[in-house]
Amino acid sequence: MPSTNASPAPAAAPGAPTSSDASTPPERLSTGIAGLDEVLGGGVEPERAYLLRGGPGAGKTILGAHFLTADTASEALFITLGEPGEQVRAHAARLGFNLEPVSFLNLAPEADFFQEADTYDIFSPSEVEREPAMEAIVERVEETRPARVFVDSMTQFRYLAASPEQFRKQVLSFVRFLTEQGATVLFTSESSPEAPDHDLQFLSDGILELRQGENGRLITVPKFRGGSAKQGPHGFTISATGITVHPRLAPDMEARQFTGETVSTGVPEMDQLLNGGIERGTTSIVSGPAGVGKTTLGLQFVKEAAGRGERSVVFNLEEEPETMIHRCEAINIPIQEMVERDTLALRTVRPWNFSIDRFSQRVRREVEEREAGVIMIDSLTGLQNFMRKSAFARRLQALTKYLVNKNVTVFFTDEVSSVTGDFTPTASALSYVADNIVFLRYLEMKGELRKAIGVLKKRAGDFENTLREFAITQYGLKVGEPLTELRGILQGTPEFVEDAPPSSLP
Repeated sequence: MPSTNASPAPAAAPGAPTSSDASTPPERLSTGIAGLDEVLGGGVEPERAYLLRGGPGAGKTILGAHFLTADTASEALFITLGEPGEQVRAHAARLGFNLEPVSFLNLAPEADFFQEADTYDIFSPSEVEREPAMEAIVERVEETRPARVFVDSMTQFRYLAASPEQFRKQVLSFVRFLTEQGATVLFTSESSPEAPDHDLQFLSDGILELRQGENGRLITVPKFRGGSAKQGPHGFTISATGITVHPRLAPDMEARQFTGETVSTGVPEMDQLLNGGIERGTTSIVSGPAGVGKTTLGLQFVKEAAGRGERSVVFNLEEEPETMIHRCEAINIPIQEMVERDTLALRTVRPWNFSIDRFSQRVRREVEEREAGVIMIDSLTGLQNFMRKSAFARRLQALTKYLVNKNVTVFFTDEVSSVTGDFTPTASALSYVADNIVFLRYLEMKGELRKAIGVLKKRAGDFENTLREFAITQYGLKVGEPLTELRGILQGTPEFVEDAPPSSLP
């Protein structure tokens, strides 16, 4: 497994500041999960103890495997009080973890424990031999001198104690023994209403909580001594390669780099509507009813970006890439060529594996690792359907804020339900996140269904207040002259004010 190991600190000279000095940044050890290290500000601090909480199947043991295998140059010890060591190794191997170099101390009851029990009360503390267990731990730790220790689970020690007070003292002494031996400790708990783990929370230097949310698995860090973890919750996934943490984007992650540069849409009449074009590093919503041409209009911006040598990424939540390529090739938007030149990437997003944090990190990688300058998300409607509406606006605003602070130009398509009738600019009620709103509208003119385009909002400059006819042809997008002779366009059934010349579009 790939890992990021902390470099050993050089020996301090007599009188020199130590790592405990406030002015000296603490050394961090990788958890073995890059996204989690980012959440923790670089990883965990050495010779400290961290509590890993979560219900059955939350992923605690898998996270422990990441932690133990993150540094192959150091000794690691897995103390199991529940699942047998052989079973742990087998499960870890299926996810690609090699736990053979890890030393195991198996304190789980063997099968013959049940057969040899003299009473039905087999779970009584008097049945558990505390001293042999403690002696085995001390012996193994002194023998292996582990740098990392994973205990699964610490709750089992509760049954070795005669009272809650004794349990607290034993755990505190146990953790202190491990850290004083130079180990960094990660331990799990099995909390229940009958046996809560509040005492373990107080004893730990940090707490990692794993849980299942409405939109997938989540991890939070409610406590982290010696540093500040990023606010969560953060999404995470468990796959065939283990755990991947997707840190939640924060709006203040990047400083604003807005340049105010105006870029052309490639259609002169549309540039006139927009007073020159779209400003780089702004967010635009292209709205309209189904089939009116929202995606095609967004891809026109992408086409022009490719002509300038910029890389664009389209995240599609509804349409298959093959369908989009076929449709655009028929109207003179060479998507296939753009994909082959790597000036355009088509990314499909599907609801069955969607997580907003995972999606945000996909977008972030395209920007930071592959230098995408234009991001198009098709559509807002599909994105909103994938997650809880109560969190949608807040999370979308964080994503768009991050992108514009990176000077990325963002396009969203947004589908409105009304084909004609009262004008509705957007369906998602998120017009406040957009710097620009361009809308498309169906018109009924002389018994024909036609289309109009207009601009409702442009923060960075002026725009034309008229509406123009819009058409998609085999030669590309066509935008006509202002429809100044018509009224009632926004209702979808315009009327001529007086005898007017025919439309400028065929």
